[in-house]
Amino acid sequence: MTTTTTTSSPIILIAGHWLGAWAWEDVLDHLATDRSRTVAMTLPGLDADDPERATRTLEDQVAAVLDVLARLGASAEEPATIVAHSGANGPVSLVLDRRPELVHRVVWVDSGPVATGSAFAPDLPEGLEELPLPSLDLLAQQASLDGLSAEVLERFRARAVPEPGPVLRQPVVLTNDARRSVETTLVCCSIPGAQVLELARDGHAMFAEVTTLEHLDVVDLPTGHWPMWSRPRDLAEVIRSAAARTS
Repeated sequence: MTTTTTTSSPIILIAGHWLGAWAWEDVLDHLATDRSRTVAMTLPGLDADDPERATRTLEDQVAAVLDVLARLGASAEEPATIVAHSGANGPVSLVLDRRPELVHRVVWVDSGPVATGSAFAPDLPEGLEELPLPSLDLLAQQASLDGLSAEVLERFRARAVPEPGPVLRQPVVLTNDARRSVETTLVCCSIPGAQVLELARDGHAMFAEVTTLEHLDVVDLPTGHWPMWSRPRDLAEVIRSAAARTS
């Protein structure tokens, strides 16, 4: 008789622009997994205490994620789950390109894989060292703030760290098609999953890479662009399910 066991892969939580590991505090409170195998990380350039943070690059961020994977003992035999929110998709897409065998599943939170050659802000002036969090009024025009209280928005504004210019300008260069075979979950929050898939099929630049994925699950979690604050318990459940491995 064959016995089936379920275990949880190591988990790395990576927030998007202006955010560090602190952004995952509410999710971690609900994530019933082994804390020694779950890391919420701050990407290089987003540590307010780093005096050289404005010069950090995408390559620095990729190296940091790979370092965390190594510290968690990720391997082809025991790959990790990477959770990438929003603008973390640049460095995480590069990690998938370079070491796909180390990733059990990637969970894109209101985000998705980027296409080769793309950059978040290629026209950002070279003289602009960093991009601070815009006013909340302007931010609301760029992304949905649904579900966020005044207290949460104030915390966001107070703790946000300007995004390094090099990270925003650098194009992502991808060469390894094996990245597309990594199991993938799209957590769709501010845009419904059906609409995301339709945009992908229509060749929308932001979503086109989705059509190349070989193993894709789509989870609708209706809320704003920051579900780690608006629906932390539900997001934790999605992550816990994604990290489960059956053998």
